[in-house]
Amino acid sequence: MSRLFFRKFCELSFIDFNSSFKIYKLMIKAKFYFIILLISMSCATNPFTGKKTIALVPSSQILPMAFKEYDKFISENKVVVETKESKLIKRVGERISSAAERWLDANNYHGYLKDYEWEFTLIDDEAINAWCMPGGKIVFYTGILAVAENENGIAAIMGHEVAHALANHGQQRMSAGLLQQAGLLLGNSVIKNDKDRAVFNSAYGLTSKYGGMLPFSRSNENEADKIGVYIMAIAGYDPDEASRLWERMDKNKDSINSPAEFLSTHPSNENRIRNLKILSPDAKIEAKKFGVLSFRKI
Repeated sequence: MSRLFFRKFCELSFIDFNSSFKIYKLMIKAKFYFIILLISMSCATNPFTGKKTIALVPSSQILPMAFKEYDKFISENKVVVETKESKLIKRVGERISSAAERWLDANNYHGYLKDYEWEFTLIDDEAINAWCMPGGKIVFYTGILAVAENENGIAAIMGHEVAHALANHGQQRMSAGLLQQAGLLLGNSVIKNDKDRAVFNSAYGLTSKYGGMLPFSRSNENEADKIGVYIMAIAGYDPDEASRLWERMDKNKDSINSPAEFLSTHPSNENRIRNLKILSPDAKIEAKKFGVLSFRKI
């Protein structure tokens, strides 16, 4: 955050700029040390990127919680079963997860998915949405099927959601949230003056959100896009469809009113489409390593 931006924040918040800027600079320094702490506490490796990831909460705790929440969600919503669409969701999901396992085995990550319990569920809901819980619980809403348009479109969405599970993004988000809370608690314990503490809390909340959590979330989304197009291609689905899917998403009325990228948990549709087009040729090359020389017709 620039000095000018912080001054504007102070004006909007009715905070004296001169008395608070020292606290702001101390907060930035503290944030730097928290980044160092975050890196030093990294204790897991993403097999698809080779990057270190934060894993403050072990999978042995996260997966049972995720499975319980998933079961609760299923019990409270209308699950679509034994229809053409629900069977398609399950079939595509099984192909994508199988392709992921083939990639992992080929790259010496045997047993990486041993604690996963894949489920691919269709929910009767008009929302244009799909999501993933840690451990392989994938949910599609019926509202997204029209935008998906075809099996390749469903595969593009499925690849993205499966990628979130494979990369343990849920675990990373939980860990990042714990670090964010720890920084807030530390600041409040060090700053004794009530007025200064109020300034710190406001500034910390702003910078940790827009300078930390939101960019972190967007990086997870970009990573899931990359992993997703690779595994959909290995599963025999045309990765070119991923960018076409987001072109259709971009025409949706909800996307038209979406916030600017820096205010969002997700990349802009424009950037997403461009990146997916760049990734598609490499995904096809990766698929050839697994004997995929052509893709399923739609």
